Amino acid sequence: MLKTIGKQLNGFRKDSLLTPLFMILEVAMEMVIPLLMASIIDKGVNAGNMSHIYKVGAVMVVCAAIGLFAGLMGGRYGARASAGLARNIRKSMYEKIQTFSFANIDKFSTAGLVTRMTTDVTNLQNAYQMILRMAVRASISMIVAIIMAFYVSASIAKYFMIAVIFLAVFLSLIISKATKYFSEVFPKYDDLNQSVQENVSAIRVVKAFVREDYEIDRFNKASKNLYAMFIRAENLVVSNMPVMMATIYACILMISWVGAKMIVAGGLETGELMSLFTYCLNILMNLMMVSMVFVMISMSTASMKRIAEVLDEEATLKNPDNPDKEVVDGSITFNHVNFGYHKEAEEWVLKDINLSIKSGETIGIIGATGSAKTSFANLISRIYDVSEGSVMVGGKDVRSYDLEALRNQVSVVLQKNVLFSGTILDNLRWGDENASREECIKACQLACADDFISSFPDGYDTRIEQGGSNVSGGQKQRICIARALLKKPKILILDDSTSAVDTATDAKIRKAFREEIPNTTKLIIAQRISSVQDADRIIVLEHGEVDGFGTHEELLESNEIYRDIYESQTGGSGDFDEVGA
Repeated sequence: MLKTIGKQLNGFRKDSLLTPLFMILEVAMEMVIPLLMASIIDKGVNAGNMSHIYKVGAVMVVCAAIGLFAGLMGGRYGARASAGLARNIRKSMYEKIQTFSFANIDKFSTAGLVTRMTTDVTNLQNAYQMILRMAVRASISMIVAIIMAFYVSASIAKYFMIAVIFLAVFLSLIISKATKYFSEVFPKYDDLNQSVQENVSAIRVVKAFVREDYEIDRFNKASKNLYAMFIRAENLVVSNMPVMMATIYACILMISWVGAKMIVAGGLETGELMSLFTYCLNILMNLMMVSMVFVMISMSTASMKRIAEVLDEEATLKNPDNPDKEVVDGSITFNHVNFGYHKEAEEWVLKDINLSIKSGETIGIIGATGSAKTSFANLISRIYDVSEGSVMVGGKDVRSYDLEALRNQVSVVLQKNVLFSGTILDNLRWGDENASREECIKACQLACADDFISSFPDGYDTRIEQGGSNVSGGQKQRICIARALLKKPKILILDDSTSAVDTATDAKIRKAFREEIPNTTKLIIAQRISSVQDADRIIVLEHGEVDGFGTHEELLESNEIYRDIYESQTGGSGDFDEVGA
């Protein structure tokens, strides 16, 4: 864990080194000043030596100026080091997440990843700055103060040591218990973030069903759980303060009593007693600062573990050592494929899929909800890897390809369409960042999107709001299809991506595909028979198995499931799942 986080200091190791050095210099100046004050009192004020007062006073001013400079520089370099560490960690985490497969993301959850990149990184940043500045300063200051106190009077300084040992033991007990609670707090943050994320992303549904009170109650429960965990941890931590203050006052009383007796007996000077008071307060206040650092460290340790989990996570999908970077054609072959989303799954999602698709064919995929149509398509673009068997694209196993090269040639329009903030042209160029305006318009014409885009006042420069909220579902789907076409793929997968489009427009899109991109293999996943009946062949999936594979006419004659679906949609109730059941 420490090794993983330590790698993120690249570029800021110099700042991390200079910060404690300046802190040590600041402490050295602070420790000298009480001795100089004692000298002024004993050799200057008591002796009436003004010359000594001026000289030592000037030295005190210089020491104070050096201490001020060291403190400022320590703060500057400490801020750079901690902010730099946070920047590097966020950058590394974000880059790592980009390599994750869906399986990796499912493991952490979206809300969990957001919490780790925000709250957890901030905790670690604050803790690192406290370690570089406060921990170093307080520790060195306390050690030097103890040494100086023993130098002034060993008989009184021993009381400091008793107090330090007592507080150190008490603090260690508190921290050990508090760390356990802090480790349980951050998963609660994930739950809270997930509640907010789901509510904001689905706010229209919440309002449509008047579920505001339910969502508020759900959020309050998550917030209350987080509050309860923090209270338990903080109740332990705050008990440190009264014990600390009681120990400080006990030390002051002890020094006053013993010191006064020693002055009367002639074993101690008045200035020395004043310096001992200064060192006493210095030791105990610095111990209090150290306790605060340890509290922050206990909190950040839990965050550090969560960050390291992301940085150390190995992507389940990797490029081979010498990947193929060219997809020859759009042929697809499934060789006895079994697939499950989890290794420990008791039953496969896809079972013994064994079929071949020629390059340039249009293939329909139909089946009841839950028949694994999307899972079938995900294996072609290697969003997931097969559990058993192999998937071949262009005559080669998809696992032999460079992932970027494969996905550039296997274009997928997902079931859940996503548009990003920006203009329509910006969104289209996700398919090809170098696409000209004319190429974008051509792709939109094929996807039957040009008509409605041209009707907008700003045309292709119309700004899309976050999530595509200012366009309809059908318009969003057509823009996403055009975006996929701009990649000029060898395989185009439409995962129920015309569900929000009327049947006439759906037919136009399929006609354009047949005429304009005949060499592209097209896989059309649909719920409507009308969307797939003109395909060269149709795959019927049932409970993750291929129940039929042939033309529309062949399946009407030989496949009972397909025939029932067809009859229900053309003359029956139209309830697709009723037939599939």
